[in-house]
Amino acid sequence: MPEPKVPKDPIEAATAATRSLQGLSTELTARVPQLLEAMRSVGTGLELHSTLDRICETAAELADARYAAIGVVDEEGTGLSAFVTYGADEEVAQRIGHRPDGHRGLLGALIHDPAPVRLADLTSDPRSAGFPPGHPPMRSFLGVPIRVQGEIFGNLYLTEKHGGGEFNDYDLHMVRVLATEAGIAIGNARLYEAARQRERWIDGSVAVTTALLSGGDADDALAVVAEQARRLADSAAGIVLLPAEDGGLEIVAVASDRPATSLGLVLPAESAVVTKLLAGEPVFVADAATDPRMISRPAGQYGPSMILPLHSGGRVLGALAMPRARGARKFSEAERTLATQFASQAALALMMAEAQRDRERLAVYEDRDRIARDLHDLVIQRLFATGMMLEGAQRRSLVPAVQDGVGKAVDELDVTIQEIRTAIFALQQGPAEAPSGLRTRVLREINMAAVPLGFKPSHRFLGPVDSVVGELTGKNLIAALREALSNAFRHADASRIDVVVDATVTLPDGSDGVRLSVADDGVGLSEGGRRSGLRNLARRAESLGGSSDSGPGIGEDGGGTTVTWEAPL
Repeated sequence: MPEPKVPKDPIEAATAATRSLQGLSTELTARVPQLLEAMRSVGTGLELHSTLDRICETAAELADARYAAIGVVDEEGTGLSAFVTYGADEEVAQRIGHRPDGHRGLLGALIHDPAPVRLADLTSDPRSAGFPPGHPPMRSFLGVPIRVQGEIFGNLYLTEKHGGGEFNDYDLHMVRVLATEAGIAIGNARLYEAARQRERWIDGSVAVTTALLSGGDADDALAVVAEQARRLADSAAGIVLLPAEDGGLEIVAVASDRPATSLGLVLPAESAVVTKLLAGEPVFVADAATDPRMISRPAGQYGPSMILPLHSGGRVLGALAMPRARGARKFSEAERTLATQFASQAALALMMAEAQRDRERLAVYEDRDRIARDLHDLVIQRLFATGMMLEGAQRRSLVPAVQDGVGKAVDELDVTIQEIRTAIFALQQGPAEAPSGLRTRVLREINMAAVPLGFKPSHRFLGPVDSVVGELTGKNLIAALREALSNAFRHADASRIDVVVDATVTLPDGSDGVRLSVADDGVGLSEGGRRSGLRNLARRAESLGGSSDSGPGIGEDGGGTTVTWEAPL
């Protein structure tokens, strides 16, 4: 039976569908009220999945069928991207297992030749590929294509006419009219879903821009980017990668239900994926676990993936990966477009945040230079002059106790001058001048913290810190130390801080590790206060297979806070 041309306009389509009923038999005409009620039911609501469920149920009732299904044709037109059913309960669905993909059998044939099909016994049709184990028996069959705006959306399938009979011409006519209305309803639902999807991505872009430009913690802002990407793309993880010091891309933020064990992992520059990303080209992967380009260890647990460059102003600032679980549906063309726009917006916000941090950093350096000059030109000179005055008074004094006391004061002034000179050196030292030894880097962080704190934290090293702690662990330990000292300065109101780096510890799993302890005598952790700094410490430790915790400090009666961070060597 040839398939009539379906108008694209909804009113024209409904008029054509009604005209097709004219001149039909009394039996079919008597079922028109039922058809009109079915059309009204199908047109109710705008959510796509519930619309497909409603179409299946309505079609089954209209044709008196036991089972109904809609196979949604994928974007390539070669298989099914979704299969919505009615009549088979959850127990039956579990027995059947994998749902049809439309690549073979009668369902595959209807995809390549979308025309109405009515069969008395579908098992005897040469196109049938049989049923999988656990599938309920089916004989009578009616299949009708569903068109949305003139293009094939999928097929509506009905099986097992109640009473054991066959689907007749009346059923075919009624279902074809219903399929026309279904196409209109699906088209409206898809437009509504597309509008909602765009709105969600726009809201996500706003959240990312706000986080990046808020001036807060950079790690927190990147975590927001990863979480928003994961949520909007309906992916198993959201991953942010930034250029590594030695080339390639480093994973700096991960949003996932699983522990972020890949944090800190560097994808080498010679990787085909990294090469494309650094050239500003997106990478779309059908199955990350089997794609030969995906050489990183975490890729084996993912399926369809999008990896998009974060480029703005001719610069590639990093990359954003959104992998789905193995076996999940592929990303649609609309999702790819929206994700690409989101990545561009995130890159622009990232570049603006970078410029903002550069301005703030420049202001800090200028302020540090001014403080260093004032310390050198004013404070040290005055302390030196005071020391000379005390030495003169010591020589003129005839009382031995006074001479001893003045001598001790002069010695203390000398020590103070040396400490101030150390602070001046730290203030004048740029970030590129950081030495490579872990011990020296720890001391540098402590000296840097002494300026805003107003005192120098004490420190202690246990074990061969420089020789046994690896570079990745050492880099994260320094970041953890910086975070802990910053928290102590901003929130603890401490007068004493003790820093211990112990490279002789044994971790709970029996492996050798390094432990950083930063203890203060401040006010401790307030109830309901921010915990973003502690979360950052925990993320860094967990990415290396370690842990981070906090406890009582070194103040009176356990006042203050002790932050403990440990990781394998």
